[in-house]
Amino acid sequence: MKQYKAVAGPKNAPESLRKQCRFKPSCSEYMILSIEKFGLLKGIIKGICRLKRCNINGGGFDFP
Repeated sequence: MKQYKAVAGPKNAPESLRKQCRFKPSCSEYMILSIEKFGLLKGIIKGICRLKRCNINGGGFDFP
């Protein structure tokens, strides 16, 4: 995750894509927090579920 953020971080993502993010923290930050809080397997599962919610209208703050 940290390597992904280094490569595809805010400096590399197009402005239009960054403005479309619906959640705080971002999905990559959420995945890192989930893995730290719940362990590798459950953290990854929670992160994938978060990515699936990304297309739903709404958004806001969504911490693990």
